[in-house]
Amino acid sequence: MVLDWMKTHPTLDEDPLEGFDPEAVTVGETVSVKAPARMVWQVLTDMPRYNEWNPFCVRAQSTLEMGAPVDMTLANYAVPGTLVPNCEYICAFEPERLISWEMKHSDAWPYPARRDQVIEQTGADSCRYFSTDAFLGRNGIHVFRFAGPWVKRAFDDSAVALKARAEALWAAERGA
Repeated sequence: MVLDWMKTHPTLDEDPLEGFDPEAVTVGETVSVKAPARMVWQVLTDMPRYNEWNPFCVRAQSTLEMGAPVDMTLANYAVPGTLVPNCEYICAFEPERLISWEMKHSDAWPYPARRDQVIEQTGADSCRYFSTDAFLGRNGIHVFRFAGPWVKRAFDDSAVALKARAEALWAAERGA
């Protein structure tokens, strides 16, 4: 799965610290949602309610402005039963289509990454959703090999839960 930003982002040769490596991308399952894109968007941007439906990101807080922090508490799939704090920054925001956050490279955390959550409208009352996590820079492939399998599982779990939440809210809105 190649998103637009991936086509124009510097490569590893051009930027060893934050360059894009197409071999270091985790792609979650695409789920078909029987609800309009606006309903999925509502669920994704209602961060105070993540604890009600999201099995991976159990707490999230952000103003959702470009560059704003996204403070999260994540279920640690590598060490079940534990939680880890995480802070990334909004880097793309297209209502009802795309929300993305990233972690830039730093000396303290040399593991940059970008998460994209994509919504594709398929009909008046339906859409598709998927997410990706691109592990960037020269360390990205190592992070991908270590974390890729559990990140994919976390994204897949979240996609299934997002689908259920959006469809339930859509049914309630229509009085079904």
